[in-house]
Amino acid sequence: MYQIKKKSTTQYAEIACVFALSDLSEQIKAATKNNHVRAENTQLMLSYQKGQITMTEYKVLLCSLYEIYQALEEELDTNASHPAVAPIYFPQELARVNSLQSDREHFFGSDWRKKVIVPAATHRYTQRIRQIGRENPMLLVSHAYTRYLGDLSGGQVLGKITQKSLGLSSKEGISFFSFPGVSSPNRFKQLYRSRMNSIELTEQERAEVLEEAVSAFEFNIQVFDDLQKMLSVTAEAVDQSKSRTVNFPSSPIMHFTMGLCVAVATIGMGIYLM
Repeated sequence: MYQIKKKSTTQYAEIACVFALSDLSEQIKAATKNNHVRAENTQLMLSYQKGQITMTEYKVLLCSLYEIYQALEEELDTNASHPAVAPIYFPQELARVNSLQSDREHFFGSDWRKKVIVPAATHRYTQRIRQIGRENPMLLVSHAYTRYLGDLSGGQVLGKITQKSLGLSSKEGISFFSFPGVSSPNRFKQLYRSRMNSIELTEQERAEVLEEAVSAFEFNIQVFDDLQKMLSVTAEAVDQSKSRTVNFPSSPIMHFTMGLCVAVATIGMGIYLM
């Protein structure tokens, strides 16, 4: 469960500045500014920015993104008529689950569900999304804004970086970054923010949405960090396996799978098999 820490005097001053803004979208942007910077400076995201993302990193990221978007989109579908959700409900334009499923099938095959693992942080993130979907759907606005507008903003650039870094000759495996239902990302983001700003909220409800937006960034940071830990343990396990006398098949898939098995058995952070 995400815990709210006691705020410093500086943080209270920042909150006052946030509430001086009138639009909800601008308030969320201001409230999550520092968290956004922290997310961009996680090791996994820095690798992306440098164009150094590896196939293994990309695959495990896809697995977590699928779980997150599956939870988010199921809860948005369930609560589509909620007064806070309806204005920002754009399944035709924004839905990511089918794209992520296609990407996973490209890399893992049709039986990808049997081959995929995600870190505990991903499990906590999806649990939170499902909890607010049941108990307080208004807060889905925070997670939808954080995920969709973030991926829409950087989708084209990150897609090109991924294709170049992994040496992919086609768009297969990177459909997550494409939004065929959005002809102009900038105009659509303006529409989304306008719809979001039209949501009627009390002062207390607005504060809760802002707090949840900060939580959404924190969940993402935890996912990135846990993925990096998982990859580090996997790499170490593979290196150790190479020094042993037991001979295993030399295919990269076998090495990766074997490393993940050792990681599941040894890492303390907890990894969930789907």
